[in-house]
Amino acid sequence: MKWQGRQGSSNVRMSGGKAVGGGIGGIIIGLILWLVFGVNPMQALQTGQSVAGGSSTKTTEATDDSRDTQFVKVVLADTEAVWHQVFQEAGGTYKEPTLVLFNGRVNSACGGATAATGPFYCPGDETVYLDTSFFAEMRQNLGITGDQQGSGDAENADRAGDFAQAYVISHEVGHHVQTLLGISQKVNQARQQVSQAEGNDLSVRQELQADCFAGVWANRNEQRVQFLEAGDIDEAINAAGQIGDDRLAQASGRAVVPDNFTHGTSQQRVNWFSRGLKSGDIQSCDTFSGAL
Repeated sequence: MKWQGRQGSSNVRMSGGKAVGGGIGGIIIGLILWLVFGVNPMQALQTGQSVAGGSSTKTTEATDDSRDTQFVKVVLADTEAVWHQVFQEAGGTYKEPTLVLFNGRVNSACGGATAATGPFYCPGDETVYLDTSFFAEMRQNLGITGDQQGSGDAENADRAGDFAQAYVISHEVGHHVQTLLGISQKVNQARQQVSQAEGNDLSVRQELQADCFAGVWANRNEQRVQFLEAGDIDEAINAAGQIGDDRLAQASGRAVVPDNFTHGTSQQRVNWFSRGLKSGDIQSCDTFSGAL
């Protein structure tokens, strides 16, 4: 993926380290959960800290010149350019999200999160959160190496996996687009009125639409700056396939139960990303009508 030399976004922030909230308030809430409701003490403390620390972590402008930070800035700027264009074509205005890079733990308007949570979008503060260990973990867990790109030199090995990482970021930005379009709000309201299995199905459809939106972004950005290189699409498809609910269940030794899925199967994720990539049109991303 060609990304060097393009303008980065000014909306990338770094978490300020110590999170706002938590502390004694979290301990008190944890004690109540333990003594009154019998929740496991450690789980109760973690939950209490999350509830008490529900406000967003203090952030500062991301000014470091590390490769990963610069990469994130460029990818976010690319999503901004594409979605501004898409919204303008529809007669609307795109509101840019913030992206917060954090190390280990962060608080958002949606509650506390750790590196184990993975990248996520919080509609409460319209922010994408990304742990700084994300890049190394993707390369390790998805088996992305420079050798798969047909080159063993250090520069290509460092670049390998860029587009897979960009796909994940653009997926989270896709959730921001859903929030701006009112889709997320409708899904949340509908989930409160149906069974758990039906609610899970709605979550799957929402996630698959974000995959499709990521494909739309890739299509539009390729037209805009010709950033794709040989093997990039395969990287994204491999990433989408590795994080399907069925594949994750099998990898952890759990039974594959479709009613419990919340993100979609590997094949569904690949299919919907590919659909958006082929069309470049958000109208092709209606995951809420018909079979998946």
